[in-house]
Amino acid sequence: MPTIETDDHKALREAVAALGKRHGRGGDTGQLWSDAGRLGYLGVNLPERYGGGGGGIAELSIVLEELGAAGCPLLMLVVSPAICGTVISRFGTDAQKQQWLPGLADGTRLMAFGITEPDAGSNSHRITTTARRDGADWLLTGRKVFISGVDIADATLIVGRTEDARTGRLKPCLFIVPRDTPGFIRRPIDMELNAAEKQFELVLDDVRLPADALVGDEDAGLLQLFAGLNPERVMTAAFAIGMGRYALARAIEYARDRTVWNTPIGAHQAIAHPLAQAHIDLELARLMTQKAAALYDAGDDLGAGEAANMAKYAAGEACVKAVDQAVHTLGGNGLTREYGLASLITAARVARIAPVSREMILNYVSHQTLGLPKSY
Repeated sequence: MPTIETDDHKALREAVAALGKRHGRGGDTGQLWSDAGRLGYLGVNLPERYGGGGGGIAELSIVLEELGAAGCPLLMLVVSPAICGTVISRFGTDAQKQQWLPGLADGTRLMAFGITEPDAGSNSHRITTTARRDGADWLLTGRKVFISGVDIADATLIVGRTEDARTGRLKPCLFIVPRDTPGFIRRPIDMELNAAEKQFELVLDDVRLPADALVGDEDAGLLQLFAGLNPERVMTAAFAIGMGRYALARAIEYARDRTVWNTPIGAHQAIAHPLAQAHIDLELARLMTQKAAALYDAGDDLGAGEAANMAKYAAGEACVKAVDQAVHTLGGNGLTREYGLASLITAARVARIAPVSREMILNYVSHQTLGLPKSY
C-alpha cells in the first residue's frame, strides 16, 4: 500500500486547503459547496464521462480532510458523491448515470442516503423498510432516522428490502426517491449538534416509485449496499482527521503565543507531549484511511471493508482526543465562542458514533479478522 502521497495528491491537498482557508470556519456552506463544485472537487471520485475527475475515494477523502482542517468540513461530501455517487456509478443504469452523476459531480444536485432505522440501529440486517411490487411500480413503506440533508437534497437513496421469490427471505435493495414524492414525509430532529446539515426522520407511507427507481440488480443485495458503506467509513475517517487537525492547529498556535511567567506554555512538557501524541494518533489514522481508500479504489471490497472499519475507528478516537486536548490546552478560552473549539466537543463524538459505533467495529474486527466467536 502507498504510504507516501503522489505529487497529484499533494497538489490536490494544497488547492483544497487554499479554498478552505478562503472560506474559514463559520462561513457560507452553500457558497463553499458551489465553489468546490465549480473547481471540480466534489466529483473528483466520479467518472470523467459524467463530468467527474476520474479519481476515487482516495482523492475525495483528501478533499474532505483538507476542508475539515480549514474548519469548514462539508458533511454532504460523505453522502452525495461518496455513497450515492459511488453506488450509482458502479451499479446504476445508463439513464440513472446520465440523470444524476453530472449534477452530483458539479454540485448542482444533491442526494441524501437513508439506511438507519429506529429499531435496527447498527444492524442493517434488521431493516424493516420494505418494497413490494404493484404492477410495474414499487411501493415503499417504512421509517428512517438521522438522515442528513434531506431538506436540501434532490432525492434520497433509500435502503429497503424486497422478498426473494425463491427463498421468501428479505434482501436489501436501493431506491432513488425524489424529495417531493407523495407519501415521502420528513420531520426535523432537534439536535444539540450545531451543524449546517440538519438531521431528519423519514416516513415512507406507500411511496409509489416507477420500476426505474431501483438502482442496480434486485438480486445483488449486500454487494451494492457495501459498495456505499465502505466509502462512507473512509470519508467519516477523513472528516474526523480534518476536525482533529483543525483543533490541534488552534491549540498549537495558542501554546506558542500564550506566555505565563515569561515562558510560552508550549515549552512545558505537560502541554507539549499530549499535543504531540494527538498529532501522532491523527497521522496514524490517516495512514489507515489511505490504505482503506487505496484498497477500495483497487476493487478489493473485502480488504477495504476491514481497513475502512479500522480507519474509522482510529480516526474517531484520534479526533476526540485531539479536540479534548486542544480545549484543555486553552483552558477557559477553550470554552469560549471566540476560539471556536467548544462546539467541536460535541461534533467530535459523531466520529465515534456514526455511521457505525466503535463497539460494532470492535465486534467486526474480533469476528472477521481475529476469528473469535460471536456473542450475538
